[in-house]
Amino acid sequence: MGKLTTHILDTSTGKPGANIRIELFRLTDSNKKLITHNTTNPDGRTDAPLLEGAAFNTGTFELVFHVGPYFDRTGLSLPDPKFLDEVVIRFGIADKDQHYHVPLLISPYGYSTYRGS
Repeated sequence: MGKLTTHILDTSTGKPGANIRIELFRLTDSNKKLITHNTTNPDGRTDAPLLEGAAFNTGTFELVFHVGPYFDRTGLSLPDPKFLDEVVIRFGIADKDQHYHVPLLISPYGYSTYRGS
């Protein structure tokens, strides 16, 4: 069976994005349902997959990474409001037997993602 995982790397420091809240939503035609929430560990990862087993199905999902509080903890002097406070990534899972890894590379002024392995 497949699974969904993620990790966060702060590209401005070269360090993992630790203690960042992540929410996972499932989207349907007119509904957005919170599936789970988690916080990254010191390695910038969650301790367990966000989805796996019977809960892992095809569909459209959103990951919401709450990076604003993380940037606050770094001690950076950032404008108010911050350029990035929440990063939302909408993606599709088409094959429930695959591993979907959605990493987030962040800095205070930009981010990128890709389908990892």
